[in-house]
Amino acid sequence: MNILQTLFGNGQLGMYGLAIVSTLKVTLVSFGISYLLGLPLGVLLYITGSNGIWPNKPLSTVLDVFVNIIRSIPFIILLVMIQPLAKVVVGTKIGDNAFIFYLIVASFPYVARMIESSLREVDSGVIEAAQSMGSDNWQIVTKVIIPEAKPSLIIGAAIAITTILGYTPMAYLIAGSGLLGQLAIQYGLYRFDSKIMYISSLLLIILVQIMQVTFNYFAKKTDKRIRGK
Repeated sequence: MNILQTLFGNGQLGMYGLAIVSTLKVTLVSFGISYLLGLPLGVLLYITGSNGIWPNKPLSTVLDVFVNIIRSIPFIILLVMIQPLAKVVVGTKIGDNAFIFYLIVASFPYVARMIESSLREVDSGVIEAAQSMGSDNWQIVTKVIIPEAKPSLIIGAAIAITTILGYTPMAYLIAGSGLLGQLAIQYGLYRFDSKIMYISSLLLIILVQIMQVTFNYFAKKTDKRIRGK
């Protein structure tokens, strides 16, 4: 505590603490909802593809175009475009709730594509074995494909959550909130306080590293190839 007080001062220590808590809340909630939406979308992208277990070209094309359109729009432009939608869905264009909504819309197609990529890594021989034993598509997805892809899915989740965390400073420009991005931009950049800007940026880096290390640990714990050695 003494070291932190020396670095930040008593008043700034509380400011950074609140910003960290707010940043974590927004990031984790956005990530959780984005993953809940992205998981079924990613599975559909995978199974309806030409090499999937349930090929459906019309549906696959529609989903693919939808994901590509959202992902191709620059994040800051997407935020401006969906402000009216945020007003309808969450009742406001600014604040944490709007902030979370913006992050979800921008992130869940990205999460879906990450999930699709992870599922494609599953050995086709495992899937064929399940099909030969009479498993239906639902059983193959839930009991074979997803469990086999778990390490890759966790790594993808780590990339997704750190990407969402990286979006937060840009989202502040539209929604405004008491996040680390706000400290870095409003108090650091705009008010020419390099100390606040660098400390806020350092705290964001530390949060990213903690999340990355945590997800990597769980990915290794679930990887049968590593456990079998």
